[in-house]
Amino acid sequence: MVPWQRWHPQQPTAVALLTLMDRKKTNLAIAADVTTKAELLRLADLLGPSICVLKTHIDIITDFDADLVERLKELAEKHEFLIFEDRKFADIGNTTHLQYTSGPFKIASWSHITNAHPIPGDTILHGLAIGGKPLGRGILLLAEMSTEGTLAAGAYTDQAVAMARRHRGFVIGFIGMRKLGEPDEDWIVMTPGVGLEQGGDGLGQVYRTPRQVVLESGCDVIIVGRGIYGGNRSDAEVVQRAELFREAGWKAYLERSGQ
Repeated sequence: MVPWQRWHPQQPTAVALLTLMDRKKTNLAIAADVTTKAELLRLADLLGPSICVLKTHIDIITDFDADLVERLKELAEKHEFLIFEDRKFADIGNTTHLQYTSGPFKIASWSHITNAHPIPGDTILHGLAIGGKPLGRGILLLAEMSTEGTLAAGAYTDQAVAMARRHRGFVIGFIGMRKLGEPDEDWIVMTPGVGLEQGGDGLGQVYRTPRQVVLESGCDVIIVGRGIYGGNRSDAEVVQRAELFREAGWKAYLERSGQ
């Protein structure tokens, strides 16, 4: 288990995430890859009690409005989860700053966590920090990906870790497939491509089990989407699936930490 005390007080988002994970006994993040306001709010309210993080793609919501943001913030407070806008920023510093703080979405104003590709270099974090650091936001760097043939590997991943170290007050960890950094470093690793069984989706996504991801690979938060709410499941079935993932992920998390 990543000790939250190491982060205090330099990264409030990391502290908030780790403490609520411990309090709620969950390391499950829901990937809410839906396209309407109603669907997103339904998942946030339905699965809020089971999750530590709601991961959104706000730019695919066809009927986005400011009310959606306010209601997501209310649900995050009600159910005690953090919002992670999966924006995957990848531009120069000034453009990224504007994308993060301006336009219709104003991501920095409501998303506790967002992510960025390290490929532009440190400039991308300089740009994001202007809008995010004063608000106590946290950034995950995309160090690895869960798809077949990904180029995010080897020296690229090593450079992502080095970049994170240079921005420790803002970067809280990685999107990755294993624990990254030195053994005594406490980066938070969130991992997609998690299923109750190993397999794939036919489009290059590779799935591993919660035990493989958390216990064997040392990751902290499992990200699950269609495996919970796909297939026209009823609300009760969706909650049941979420609890299966939550229990499996948390069991592996405790076992890894010797509890």
